Amino acid sequence: MIKQILATLAVSAGALAAASPALADYPERNVQGIIQWGAGGATDTVARSLTPHVEDALGTSIILNNRPGGTGVIGMNAVMQQPANGYTVLYGAENPQLYPIMGLADFDYSDMTPVNVIGQGLVVIAAPADSQFDSFKDLLDYAHQHPGELRMGGTGAGGLPSTVLAMVNSVDSLDVRNVTFGGDGPGITALLGDHIDFMPLSLAAAQDQIAAGRLKGLAVFTKEKIKELPDTPPITQALPKIESYLPWGPFWAVAVRKDTPDDIVATLSDAYQKGVANEDFQTFLSENGGKSLNLQGEEAEKFLKHWQSVTAWALQKAGGAKVSPEEVGIPKP
Repeated sequence: MIKQILATLAVSAGALAAASPALADYPERNVQGIIQWGAGGATDTVARSLTPHVEDALGTSIILNNRPGGTGVIGMNAVMQQPANGYTVLYGAENPQLYPIMGLADFDYSDMTPVNVIGQGLVVIAAPADSQFDSFKDLLDYAHQHPGELRMGGTGAGGLPSTVLAMVNSVDSLDVRNVTFGGDGPGITALLGDHIDFMPLSLAAAQDQIAAGRLKGLAVFTKEKIKELPDTPPITQALPKIESYLPWGPFWAVAVRKDTPDDIVATLSDAYQKGVANEDFQTFLSENGGKSLNLQGEEAEKFLKHWQSVTAWALQKAGGAKVSPEEVGIPKP
């Protein structure tokens, strides 16, 4: 009788172990990848270029879904609401690091576990190919004479365009109407249709359209010219004082819920490290003005905190923060 009871307990313990996500062989099924921005934007393009290489390393499929809205809050929150078992990952951009100071959410990347900080991008201020403006100086001069007339594409408070606009307005005056879209992709479509006059964009999203002559680069958000857009002047040519904010740029990252088991995080980190290092993906990044970072663990966390500190306090100085970084515990850089 005692032997039967012990045998039953052993079987039950074995079943519980097999059911435990931390002890099971991971991954046993497809992984869901939630992209916090819309189709055709930089985050979407990076995610879809990277994922096939990660799938090869991980040994399973990653099903990608776009969940835009709320400057990426909807997509990030969707991942945070799923079980902490590694089967739902977030493909995000830099925006979560600004949620607390923009009053958008009380969480940021510190409330998740970073799997990989993929890379950092460049910013270009673009206009339709037939725009009357040939440089950002032309646009700025016109805006000074016609305040509130120009239409700028945006992605919501804390998005890349609003951050760039805040920095510009900290050293000059650019009074424009904001037209909000669910990401770079819809914004580019609006530019192509002449529905807006200009938009700060990730170079990864806009470069092909500029190269094809469908969009025009007015300025790159750098101190010097860049090889990817040799005919587009740096923004310091129009605004020398903005140099204090440079270099600056968006980034892309992959993250999972904070309490995901360490062994699952390690498996994912290894797969994404191999994916980012893949030669084809490295070529994609370099051709689109991206700088490979491929950071995991403590290095990733250090990068995220530093970017947050620099950008949050820059926005505070520019008058673009709704909540002081000090109030939400973001130290000065």
